[in-house]
Amino acid sequence: MDLGLRGAATVVVGGSRGMGLATARCLADEGARVAVVGRGRGDVERAAGELAGRGSPDAVGLVADARDAGRVDEIFAELRRRWGGELNALINTVGPNVHGTVEELSDTQWHEAVDHGVLSIVHSVNAALPLLRAAQWARIVNFSAQSTQRQTVSLAAYTAAKAMVASVSKNLSLLLAKDEILVNVVSPGTVVTPALAGWARSVGVESDDPYRLMEAIDTHYGHPAQLPRAGLPEEIGPVAAFLASRRNSYMTGANVNVDGGSDFV
Repeated sequence: MDLGLRGAATVVVGGSRGMGLATARCLADEGARVAVVGRGRGDVERAAGELAGRGSPDAVGLVADARDAGRVDEIFAELRRRWGGELNALINTVGPNVHGTVEELSDTQWHEAVDHGVLSIVHSVNAALPLLRAAQWARIVNFSAQSTQRQTVSLAAYTAAKAMVASVSKNLSLLLAKDEILVNVVSPGTVVTPALAGWARSVGVESDDPYRLMEAIDTHYGHPAQLPRAGLPEEIGPVAAFLASRRNSYMTGANVNVDGGSDFV
């Protein structure tokens, strides 16, 4: 399916690793210009080089901590100079890595969850909006998490931040409807990422095998998917790419679970 992305200007915040990189690859394969934003210079540069090799014209890697509103403004100003005054798609895949129950978490950890998981997205959206409004068509896709609908006590701040992402995105879909900027949310379930692999090692599972990882999720959290395995980043990327594309022309304010099957709709 042609997603109508050839030559489109797109930005993936958190696009140098994991599900963000998988999304960026899909955009590059469709011929979009892709800017990946991440905190690690090496990861960002490797991602941009790979995307250029996959066919993305003028793929670029930009180093930024999305919690820094000033730096976020700088990278979108740089993209304005590089690509002109329009942006077709903004995809935010960043999220906090904060663990603990409500009674265990410090105020600092709560602030970190909100700063990294929510305000980073708000910064990117605010910086990108003039470019999105100037484009012939524009989309915003934000990543929440299926875990907001199925709570785990040790992920209190993480799920709270991700729930805020879904709420802010719904609000944005209402705000931007008059501009015909479509705003949607992807909520992945258990996906094989570096963060999941790190958690698995902490509970004694020395494997990236998606079947073993889902067994570990069942054992420790009691939240298995209907499918007997964890998902892969490349199974999330195409969903986000579709929502970010011109082919998606009438879907906004939606929260799409990509979770291997659950009780939630």
